[in-house]
Amino acid sequence: MAYESPLLRRSGAVAPPEDHPEAGVPWHWGDPFAEQRTASRGVAVVDRSHRRIITVTGEERLSWLHLVISQHVTALPDGEGTEALVLDSQGRIDAHMVLAHVDGTVFLDTDPGATATTALPRSDEKQPLLAYFEAMKFWSKVEIADASDDWALLTLLGPETFDLLARFGIELDKRPYAAGRFSEVVARRMPWPGPSSVDLLVPTSELEAWWVRLTDAGARPAGSWTFDALRVESLRPKLGVDTDERTIPHEVNWIGSAAHVAKGCYRGQETVAKVHNVGRPPRNMVLLHLDGSQEIYPETGDPVLLGDRTVGRVGSVAQHHELGPIALALLKRSTPMDVQLTAGEQDRAVQASVDPDSVPREHIAPGREAAQRLRG
Repeated sequence: MAYESPLLRRSGAVAPPEDHPEAGVPWHWGDPFAEQRTASRGVAVVDRSHRRIITVTGEERLSWLHLVISQHVTALPDGEGTEALVLDSQGRIDAHMVLAHVDGTVFLDTDPGATATTALPRSDEKQPLLAYFEAMKFWSKVEIADASDDWALLTLLGPETFDLLARFGIELDKRPYAAGRFSEVVARRMPWPGPSSVDLLVPTSELEAWWVRLTDAGARPAGSWTFDALRVESLRPKLGVDTDERTIPHEVNWIGSAAHVAKGCYRGQETVAKVHNVGRPPRNMVLLHLDGSQEIYPETGDPVLLGDRTVGRVGSVAQHHELGPIALALLKRSTPMDVQLTAGEQDRAVQASVDPDSVPREHIAPGREAAQRLRG
């Protein structure tokens, strides 16, 4: 049964289309551009309770996780978090998750329906992420549980976030992914979208009550439209939208933030190390500015064309309150970055140009790189 947030029943909530990646939570609350402005200049709260929550406990929780995910977590201190991936044997991305290590529990949240390639040899079948973790448990002293019925995720965005949280006794230091438990709430600072983002895990039974507390304290209700627009602006991918079945971490900026290049002992590590040390990824994720003069937009999975040649794939498409229509796209490494492109096909085809600030360093000429440093 598909998840449906109780907040969708509140006055003003607008649901996304049924096939939308964020189906199940409010898309917006009547004015998505005003919601974005508030999320950039004040404080807004977004319902992300459709994300699945997995908890890992037990004395070997960190050493076991270290073996099955792409991030280095053996010494992850209590009160910190990180991002991580599950890769297949070829280094292609199966799942993305965000962690928080708090009071002896690793809270792991991921997209609904997350799957991973089965641990059975010579098999490309997918299974639910929880089932994959259970299959990889073996004799480790860990307990893995689906805690989605117990916890729900809310995200606060904007420079006034920390002042608002302080009214509830929730104070985090400035480290990215700093985390802590404050009575019934687990809080985690996030470096995106925007520099002042905080995820709150609240008891599912208290989701509406916390929504009312936060909005009564001054947070503006905002929907997934706002979150996605700021995520795209921040060059942060969403699995299954900005990735396809061939995507490796290097292509979508997940090296370092979610995949460790030096540690071994995880599936797909050979590809991660090889591409990082001696190669370049076949594609790069960039930000596209779309021509919105006719209010026609491409869709996820549409081609990006240079003339009549396909050079990439459209990912997330968003309407930003300042940048206008924008999109993330995976482009072949050989694609010139300073040419006019076409995003979409048939009646969805629009002109597109690459945002120069999103161009990978390998594409920047030395003189232009110096100019960018001066401008910065």
